[in-house]
Amino acid sequence: MSAQTMSAGPMEKLTPSFQWRKAMKPRMLPLLVVVVFLTIPSWAAERQRVQLLVPADKLAEARALTSPLPNSPETAAQGKAIYDGKGACFRCHGKDGDGNGPLAARLNPSPRNFQDHGFWSQRTEGEVFWLIKNGSPGTGLVGYGDQLTDGEIWTLIQYLRSFTGEHGPA
Repeated sequence: MSAQTMSAGPMEKLTPSFQWRKAMKPRMLPLLVVVVFLTIPSWAAERQRVQLLVPADKLAEARALTSPLPNSPETAAQGKAIYDGKGACFRCHGKDGDGNGPLAARLNPSPRNFQDHGFWSQRTEGEVFWLIKNGSPGTGLVGYGDQLTDGEIWTLIQYLRSFTGEHGPA
């Protein structure tokens, strides 16, 4: 057996595979770029959903707050009147609570989507109460503690929760 014959056997097995991988590398780069750009928006949405918005030094205080109101359609209906009226929440969060109100395009980050079950699974009602009352640093949410009573804020929260169909009018 010649040296050429001995080396040709293993090289023939390795060469096509090596050539295929070498040829595919340039083709894979655009696919990788597309995958990365398609996952960035979902990653950003997830980050916004779980992002800490209550300042760390106030978080324990906020989480300890609990609603004195019953979870009922009646309470949520009263909250709708605040959402659409005195609170004017619809201007940013939209009539359907999806975060697409008339002023939403001007805000960065985008207003909260209250239809998102993930948001409610990551936040206590106490945190939401604290944010409505005091505002949310780094967002367009100003504090409404001077405009709404604590009872009105709790009532409003019952309506916000209704956007997920948990209770009250959707």
